[in-house]
Amino acid sequence: LASKVIKKLGLKAKKKDLKKWRQMLKQAKMAKKKVIIGMVGKYQKTGDYTLEDSYVCVVEALKQAGWVNRVCPKLVWIDSEELEKMNKVEIKESLAKLDGIVVPQGWGSRGAEGKIKAAQYARENKVPYLGLCFGMQMATIEFARNVIGLKGANTTEINPKTSYPVIHIMPQQKEYLAKRQYGATTRLGAWPCVIKKGTKLESIYEKHGKNKKSPWFESNPLQPKSKSKNRLVVYERHRHRYEFNNKYRKKFENSGFVISGTSPDGKLVEAIELRGHPFFVGTQFHPEYESRPLTPHPIFVSFLKSTIS
Repeated sequence: LASKVIKKLGLKAKKKDLKKWRQMLKQAKMAKKKVIIGMVGKYQKTGDYTLEDSYVCVVEALKQAGWVNRVCPKLVWIDSEELEKMNKVEIKESLAKLDGIVVPQGWGSRGAEGKIKAAQYARENKVPYLGLCFGMQMATIEFARNVIGLKGANTTEINPKTSYPVIHIMPQQKEYLAKRQYGATTRLGAWPCVIKKGTKLESIYEKHGKNKKSPWFESNPLQPKSKSKNRLVVYERHRHRYEFNNKYRKKFENSGFVISGTSPDGKLVEAIELRGHPFFVGTQFHPEYESRPLTPHPIFVSFLKSTIS
């Protein structure tokens, strides 16, 4: 199609170089082994129909990461509203066959407790877990309640009166909400994230995402480039209003909760992981937005790798 359009416009075509693309397709065809990934969300259910496109970026990022690992991720769609109605035995029966769990983005209270239960199951049973934005926040709440002992811990998005607001709204976002300014006022776009040395996250980027031409190394041209000596800096895309509450940071870190990525000034928590777990990573940013067929995102690559038995 592109060739015909170029010819019609009387333009000179550039030399085709599809070598990398053909290599990628060859690799994709070699992906035979199946891994079962539970997608715990609330936007995919439409009556009896599963609207997978609600999380299309996550779905495609998993596919691309699968080609690298020569596996085919088989997605099992789990309604978080249904999950929150279940007891521990029912949850175990529902999630026992999963090789990995993804809790993707979301807003509001509906189905939130189901996502928290999914994070708890993954933590307690050593099941690979990837929490994206809201998924990271739900994992934080679960850890606060069941490991640190902060009963009733929550995000102020769901419970503004919680005694332990481990996730709270950013100051400037509070101003936007007070003025009812909802459109395009979230923390958007690519922001720098400084990766903590010696963490799983550092090894993920170093092993699977070294190429400096990759999207996660492209800084936002509207912002000054971040400089951090001897530390890995990546630029990941965001879309959120709520953040980890630094008031509780020491309590978390003393209990095996690792803050593996922060803003350059250290004030915003960008990524977390759990010490002693095969793979339990949460990101405040959206790595799925920067995954490409020729450059699958290293976090998804590493996550799927951890699900292969």
